[in-house]
Amino acid sequence: MRVVLDTCILFSALRSSVGASFHILRSLPTKKFQPIVSTPLFLEYEDVLRRPYQFSHLGDRDIDDFLDFVASACEFTRINFLWRPFLSDPNDDLVLEVAVAGQVDAIVTYNQKDFLGADSFGFRVLSPQDFIKEIRL
Repeated sequence: MRVVLDTCILFSALRSSVGASFHILRSLPTKKFQPIVSTPLFLEYEDVLRRPYQFSHLGDRDIDDFLDFVASACEFTRINFLWRPFLSDPNDDLVLEVAVAGQVDAIVTYNQKDFLGADSFGFRVLSPQDFIKEIRL
């Protein structure tokens, strides 16, 4: 299954080691799903995760290591056509563009309401819990 992980999934995985997001990222690499990302989306990941005072238990090196791990598990795709503006948040449009360009099966996010109408592109928008159930992770 090809998926795009919304930034909130990575953020949540770093905040808590007991939630669904951590479970998803801990399973990487896996044959059950392939995370797809673009360079602009990966830069968004980096920007959000490097904001000061978010992870008092992690240093810069820890964030570097985590981003390296995520990058190594992802398949990068090029964005050849911009779908902006389609959603209300431009950062969500980054996720949508990866989903379209990468021909994914689903976007995994806690913010399903932010992606209303995205299913018209032929993929689903799943919560982390629903994603875990679906792929039996």
